[in-house]
Amino acid sequence: MRRKLAAGNWKMNGTAACLAELGALNAMLPVTSPEVVICPPAPLLFRAHEAARGTGIEIGAQDCHMETSGAFTGDISAALIADTGAKYVIVGHSERRDTHEERDRDVRKKAKAAWAAGLTAIICIGETLENHEANNTLDIIAGQLAGSLPDQMTADNTVIAYEPIWAIGTGKVPTLEQIVEVHDFIRAKLEARYGAEIADMIPLLYGGSVKPDNAATIFQAANVDGALVGGASLKAVDFAPIIQALADS
Repeated sequence: MRRKLAAGNWKMNGTAACLAELGALNAMLPVTSPEVVICPPAPLLFRAHEAARGTGIEIGAQDCHMETSGAFTGDISAALIADTGAKYVIVGHSERRDTHEERDRDVRKKAKAAWAAGLTAIICIGETLENHEANNTLDIIAGQLAGSLPDQMTADNTVIAYEPIWAIGTGKVPTLEQIVEVHDFIRAKLEARYGAEIADMIPLLYGGSVKPDNAATIFQAANVDGALVGGASLKAVDFAPIIQALADS
């Protein structure tokens, strides 16, 4: 069976005091819990790892550089992330693709850098509102999959997160039928490229205004194996019901 995963992206939010939420969240986890990952801002990674020690929560970063070291002021390498004790890293998030003009080939290189450091890459893909309204969603997703995923992808080193950009932080959520269509399409594309044995085991996450009141509906989709959650992951009382809904799915 594919593993279920609930990942929380804190983005540029939180301070050391907020790490108390990890203990609170751990106390609320189901007895049989899916994997849970919290991705705080980079300065909190080591302290987050320490705060999560002995719990059912893993820590991840929100981005990494494609190079292992060098004159890249302000960037962080995958090796440095791994050195904090983190196990995951998000690459290709829409906010990075937009504000930092990251391209598919950049995302692909970052994923490979993550693997080389022993991290699991959460590779993000998704279409804009303009693409969505023009009915170009599947074409955009196909292009991002082709350009962002390295050939050496496996279920051990990669998670894929579909985040329709027009739904992130807007409160707008695709219908269940739309989510099913895209996730089924992604699975089919993975199978065509990597074969059924690998493709069937890659976790596919949905992201985009996932909240306690819509999570159970989203997790009805057969090819939705979890969620990449933004604002609702900042507080244990908001994130825990999403994790419970995933455990029950």
